[in-house]
Amino acid sequence: MAVGKNRNAQLVIDEDAIFHNISEERKRLDSKSDLFMVVKANAYGHGAVQVAGIAKAAGATGFCVAILDEAIQLREAGFVSEPILVLGLSDLNNVPLISKYNVSVTVSSVDWIKQAAELAQKLGLKNKIRVHLALDTGMGRIGLQTVSEVKDAIVELKRTSEYIDFEGVFTHFSTADSTDDDYFQYQLDNFNELMTAIPEKPRYVHVANSATSMWHKAAGGNMVRFGVAGYGLNPSGVAIASPFKLEPAMSFTSELIYVKEVQSGRSIGYGATYTSDSREWIGTVPVGYADGVRRSMQGFSVLVDGQYCPIVGRVCMDQLMVRLPYKMPIGTKVTLVGTDHDHTITLQDVADYCHTIHYEIACGYSSRLPRVYRSSDHLK
Repeated sequence: MAVGKNRNAQLVIDEDAIFHNISEERKRLDSKSDLFMVVKANAYGHGAVQVAGIAKAAGATGFCVAILDEAIQLREAGFVSEPILVLGLSDLNNVPLISKYNVSVTVSSVDWIKQAAELAQKLGLKNKIRVHLALDTGMGRIGLQTVSEVKDAIVELKRTSEYIDFEGVFTHFSTADSTDDDYFQYQLDNFNELMTAIPEKPRYVHVANSATSMWHKAAGGNMVRFGVAGYGLNPSGVAIASPFKLEPAMSFTSELIYVKEVQSGRSIGYGATYTSDSREWIGTVPVGYADGVRRSMQGFSVLVDGQYCPIVGRVCMDQLMVRLPYKMPIGTKVTLVGTDHDHTITLQDVADYCHTIHYEIACGYSSRLPRVYRSSDHLK
């Protein structure tokens, strides 16, 4: 049984919103360009397998994940022929699995290419190891950094071509979501210089995440790694307007499970950090930091039957308390993210309050929260 299946709290995922965001981006791309939907981290908390199906229907031609297990999850869920790229580095011990599931992996060193080819030959693997060469143009994370390193890698890829399929090359821009283009241009110049070491281009040349695709189309490439914007979240937060309307796909709702009146001077929650200064109605909501509601959200207002109500006291592991305007019935809807009546709380609102980014908030909602999917008939 899935833990959380019987809870009175859930993440509601709007499939139509995801379909809209992807199809709108697809319209902006050249007909020869590919769109790979990024479904790493359980599709930014939205559910990888479900999102992959929506993305395929909306025009995605492949998928990106962070680790091999995420790629295997998609293969075993029925995505058997679509290209799947693992963006993180893979252990050499997993070369047999990489071949078995026929997924593409990121490489960042000549030694990995050499040793993977030796393993493939020794084990007689059926499928070639498909690789995308990572170039570090200024992100400082993984990838080859110099023309000399790239040339050495190309030599090794040609030497081992019986076992290794050089399928792609890519980089990642660290400031594509910024209003200042200087560092972006620096990275783009570095990429163009490194690409001079690759006279015969592979099938995929990709530089564009959501932000690059939305605001720097001239950067080039023939594949887009469409991530956070596919879920309706602006990569820049609010710094840059999106070129089309993004529709947020995630809502987070629960309900009041307990309501009580407290007298003036009563403390609420761990550490007694909140004390009532008059008679107040306090409601308890059955979600907490084990579900991804941060302790730092004390003082943040959620919607209870469409009315803003502040979280009082520290957020507990499994519960939190809110101050109500009056006695409300048990079972009253509580919206932590989403719209109720005429008011809306966005993931960006939560992120701003917690001094972080909306990516982190969405990814932080735990598996204890069931994902409930809603769509119109055309996606069923």
